[in-house]
Amino acid sequence: MIEITNRAAAELKSLLATEGIEQPAIRIYITGSSTDVQYGLAVADDITEYDVTMENNGIKIVMSPEVAAGFSDGSIDFIADNTGKNFIIQNADTGTCDNCEECNICDAE
Repeated sequence: MIEITNRAAAELKSLLATEGIEQPAIRIYITGSSTDVQYGLAVADDITEYDVTMENNGIKIVMSPEVAAGFSDGSIDFIADNTGKNFIIQNADTGTCDNCEECNICDAE
């Protein structure tokens, strides 16, 4: 399960409301290289029947099957400090992939 903290949920709902999006849904996607997998967030306006979806804290989370295969447990948080505002995406499974033939997470870039 992916937990969205109260801070992150409030910020996401505010951002999506500002954009006029009534049904909050975000997509988690892979960015970075296969040796340094990082995740990004985007508005999920292109949900397909193949996507993996879940909901937490009033926010629908959408991922491609390839991303979901390597991201089964984690969290999304939001911080605002003197360096700026950022969403922090943590994947409990990062770095534990040792069977690329089945996972294909590296090919999802």
